[in-house]
This record gives sequence, C-alpha cells and structure tokens, in this order.
Amino acid sequence: MDNDNNYNSFGPNPAPNPGPNPMPYGPAPEPAANSINQPYSHSANTPLQGNQVIAKDALETQKNRSILWIIITIVCALTAITFIGLFIWMYNKWSDADTNVTGQIDAAVAVARSNAIAETEKEFEEREKYPYKMFSGPADLGSLTFEYPKTWSLYEEEDASNSGNEFKAYLNPDKVPPVNSENPIALRVMILNEAYDSYVQKYQSEVEDGRMSLTVTPIGGSNANIYKGLLDNDFQGIAAIFKIRDKTVVIQTDALVFESDFNRILSTVKYNS
Repeated sequence: MDNDNNYNSFGPNPAPNPGPNPMPYGPAPEPAANSINQPYSHSANTPLQGNQVIAKDALETQKNRSILWIIITIVCALTAITFIGLFIWMYNKWSDADTNVTGQIDAAVAVARSNAIAETEKEFEEREKYPYKMFSGPADLGSLTFEYPKTWSLYEEEDASNSGNEFKAYLNPDKVPPVNSENPIALRVMILNEAYDSYVQKYQSEVEDGRMSLTVTPIGGSNANIYKGLLDNDFQGIAAIFKIRDKTVVIQTDALVFESDFNRILSTVKYNS
C-alpha cells in the first residue's frame, strides 16, 4: 500500500498542496534605497544634505558672531568717543580754570607790586621832607611858626610892614604856581586884619547847607575852627581859623591830597598870643 493511500485512510483528504504562493501581480517591490527596513522608522538625511545643514549652521553662527562683534565695536567706539569728549571738556575746564587762576595771580602780583612801588615812593617822599624847614611869620603879628616839608617852596605875597598889618604866604611842593582861582595851592597862610567872629560868620551858611563840616581843635594853645569841604575859592580843601591877638589867622590847603601834611603842620604851630 503506498503512502498516499495510507494517508487518505486516516481521515478526509487534505487539500492538495498548491506549492509556492503565486504572485499574480509580479515580483514584490524592493525597499527604497534611503529607507531603513524597520517598522515605524523615519527617513535619514543623505551625507550631502547633512553637510549642507552643517554649513548652514556654521554660516548662521558666523553671521551671529559678526553681528555681535559689530555691536561690541559700536559700543566700544561710542564709549571711547564719550571718554574722549569728557576728557576734552575737562581739559578745557581745567585750562580755563588755570588761565583764570593765573590771571588772578598775575593781577594780584601787579597790584601788590604797584602798591609796593607806591608805598616806596611815599616813604621816599616822606624821607625827602626831612629835616623839615621852619616857617616864621612877622614878629609884630604874633611870631607864627610851624614846620613844613623841605621839598616845598615858600612865596610871601605881602610884607606885613607894607600891607596894613596883614600877611599872606603860599607854600607848595617844588614851586609855587601863580596865585589865582585856577591853581590849587598846598598851603595858604593869611594873617588878616579882621575880627575873628565876623570872619567865621561867612562859613556858617556853608556848614548849615552841608557843603562844609566843622570841628574844633586846639592849635598852639587855643581852639581853632576846622572847616572841611567846598572852600570860597571852589576848591575842596580844609581851612583852620583861629585868633592871634586882634588878628584872624587862616591856614588853608586847597586840595585834600595834602591833608596829612596839613594836619602835621597844624600840630607844629606855635605863636605868641
């Protein structure tokens, strides 16, 4: 008994073996070259595409770095310009301040030098006045005397013996100018044949108007009226008026610049009352 019959004898006949699966639609397609034959897998870039991505990333990084460097350069430039501007401004301020300080120092030195020169000249002039000369008036008019600088000149206008018992003299540094209303004189000395009370009455209105001030100072043992301000010859000066016997004595300076000399002269006045 052959095998086929034995097989059939144990049960129904199985379906005949059809052999290999038929391929009614032709051979199966091959997987794509760029795919991986695994379920749920994604497609991978080719080497060329990978290089392009790397190059693009490098280019982008280089671009970002360039922008960063440009920003840093601009910030540094602005900072440098700001510091340079501040430096120039501070230098100009310092230069102006230094110039001002230098100018002030120079001005102060010039003033100090000028004051020193003026003081030296004043001291020289004061030294040149020594020893002082002695002025002596007529003996019959009280023998008026006082000291005056030796650098001053003396001019006697009238002799008491020929002028009705009146005397006038003028003293001035260097030389005495013409005696008139245009030339101020350092010192005028007048011994007048006029009552004291009537003579000083002429100054009363000047004092009341405020054009002259009045003080009383002892001179040679007697009180004298000292008038300071606008004199009757329209000069700003000082007049000292006092009595010697029945005479009126007027010692006057036509310029306030001689006030210190005038006061010293008054301090040395002597006479016979």
